[in-house]
Amino acid sequence: MLRSHGMTITHLGQSSTLPASPDEALLDYVPNPRPGKTYLVRFTSPEFTSLCPVTGQPDFAHIVIDYVPGATIVESKSLKLFLGSFRNHAAFHEDCTVGIGERLAAEMKPAWLRIGGYWYPRGGIPIDVFWQTGAPPADLWLPDQGVAPYRGRG
Repeated sequence: MLRSHGMTITHLGQSSTLPASPDEALLDYVPNPRPGKTYLVRFTSPEFTSLCPVTGQPDFAHIVIDYVPGATIVESKSLKLFLGSFRNHAAFHEDCTVGIGERLAAEMKPAWLRIGGYWYPRGGIPIDVFWQTGAPPADLWLPDQGVAPYRGRG
């Protein structure tokens, strides 16, 4: 483990294995390099995978996480490992999407956070799930998440 600005970093610069589950995943946070500034941080995971809790079949999503940092920012390698830990996790789309947002909000305490889960169809129906902590700051430049609605092959 590495210590940075009084915080313990478990993944950055270290050899890390994929956690077996989201509950086992450790997210690292580091001090916000621009405290007092309103700016948006976006993480995109276009190949997110989890398992259907009923059939055990894989589900795929394009996940977009937007947040305005508070005192800390999430370290990207730890976030990548956390998201990867869902590959063997059985949960409905709504649970995965909202659960990711709630965990980041609870641990990082951002000024604002939203998550969009754009799930690919199973059974012919795409499911998109959206969650946010509240209204975005008034002075925030908030671009569209950039994920087109599912149109199939036509």
